[in-house]
Amino acid sequence: MKRSRGRTGRKRRRKRLKSFMGGVNCSHKLEYIKLQKWLKERGFEDSHLRPAEFWETGRGLMTTKALQAGDLIISLPEKCLLTTGTVLSSCLGGHIVNWKPPVSPLLALCTFLIAEKHSGDKSPWKPYLDVLPKTYTCPACWEPDVINLLPKPLKKKAEEQKRMIQELFTSSRAFFSSLQPLFAESTGTIFNYRALEWAWCTVNTRTIYMKHPHRECFSLEPDVYALAPYLDLLNHSPNVQVKAGFNEQKRSYEIWTNSQCKKHQEVLICYGAHDNQRLLLEYGFVAMENPHSSVYVSADTLLKYFSPLDKQRKAKISILKDHDFLENLTFGWEGPSWRLLTALKVLRLGADEFACWKRILLGEVTSARNEQQALAAAAKICQFLIEETQHVLLQISQLKRHKENLKPHLALVEMLHSEDLKILQKSAEILCNSN
Repeated sequence: MKRSRGRTGRKRRRKRLKSFMGGVNCSHKLEYIKLQKWLKERGFEDSHLRPAEFWETGRGLMTTKALQAGDLIISLPEKCLLTTGTVLSSCLGGHIVNWKPPVSPLLALCTFLIAEKHSGDKSPWKPYLDVLPKTYTCPACWEPDVINLLPKPLKKKAEEQKRMIQELFTSSRAFFSSLQPLFAESTGTIFNYRALEWAWCTVNTRTIYMKHPHRECFSLEPDVYALAPYLDLLNHSPNVQVKAGFNEQKRSYEIWTNSQCKKHQEVLICYGAHDNQRLLLEYGFVAMENPHSSVYVSADTLLKYFSPLDKQRKAKISILKDHDFLENLTFGWEGPSWRLLTALKVLRLGADEFACWKRILLGEVTSARNEQQALAAAAKICQFLIEETQHVLLQISQLKRHKENLKPHLALVEMLHSEDLKILQKSAEILCNSN
């Protein structure tokens, strides 16, 4: 009898675990009930997607029926989409049309989001605004201490992104002030830097691509944004394929799956074949075991393993620069990239082989010695990057102990470097076998 009860207990535990792995249904929560009612009023009909919390991805959508390749995941009517057309038809429209120089489509959307959020219960978009994240995990929102721990190419892009938001805020102050007649409170209080940062991240992380005809009241930047309530709960996986676009006949944005999805599992879509640096920069997350991920080798690191006494050093660097072989040099899950090995082969050319550099750029072999030296240099660079990554992971670990407020962002940088370390260790193994 005891054994029988034990089995039942195990079954229950398994059932609970299975339910958690599949996702915890959240459609009973008030904010989702209100959102679905609001969407229904705008013509959205959905029978199989439910908001849920997932162990790996957080908030997402689960399916209540099995999906096959070729099935429609979601069809969101145009009335549910938030575009620059929505902004122009609001009380902001007249102010935007009359403002010179014209504002960008991006700024128009950011301004609308801030204004509607400030309106609270009076906003017709409140059910959507209530389910948007309160804060974002993109590097643009991070402290300098955390940004400094990013790989150099990503650190540079994160700093550029931060600067871009700062410049947008500074250049938009006069426009924000012109909206004062619409508000009882000071526009300086409503349209502050944190509000713009939140709105910018909302647009940057959550919009779908949807081309709109150019309007004279906007600047010449492409008007390609649309915020898609409910649809934007779908999370990314690099291992699925989907077809997405606006259906002109039905006047709705549709996503079709090219993959299977089991009942009660999370429905995942692909935001694009992005590596983890791009995913973190643009969306604020890292994908585990991402097949598109790679570790970048800077020109400085590359040249560190190349003798300064080589008389043809300048000429070799000039060749690599002229033919764009000092950028996008990487280690991936399959070892050093062809571009990295090609650059190393050029740098390792002997004086008697130098005339053959064009053949190397075309992918030809000059000598066994040259091939061997390039692989040996790749192994040294790989080992250096492994040690460098391990050192950064140690720094992150120490910082996590002392900076409680930075923990969520530090955890993301840690994930990024941990994934990089796996790639480098795999590359080192491949190179070891090659040698």
